[in-house]
Amino acid sequence: IVRACFPNAQIVIDRFHMIQMLTRSFNSLRVKVMKTFDKRSRQYQLLKSPWKLYLKKYDELEKVHPRYNWHYKDCLNWHYKDCLTQAQVVTEGINTSTALENSYNLM
Repeated sequence: IVRACFPNAQIVIDRFHMIQMLTRSFNSLRVKVMKTFDKRSRQYQLLKSPWKLYLKKYDELEKVHPRYNWHYKDCLNWHYKDCLTQAQVVTEGINTSTALENSYNLM
């Protein structure tokens, strides 16, 4: 029907919509992987609470100063694994799934 109305139209893909499509696709995969884990698990929390970190370029993530976050607790005891840099959060999060890791690297 579109071709009948606009016979000479050209299909154009611009950079903005390509990035938007990749971002939405990655986010839906992240949520799908996240939902395979128990809500109290470390993996679930690594994929849920810092979701905006996964949308940043890896080069722009903080790699030096770790921050404590109680969401990342493995058990009830405080542990050094609860203090992570932004890069460590993203790396540990994408390592929960090969598909997620491949998608992040593609994006």
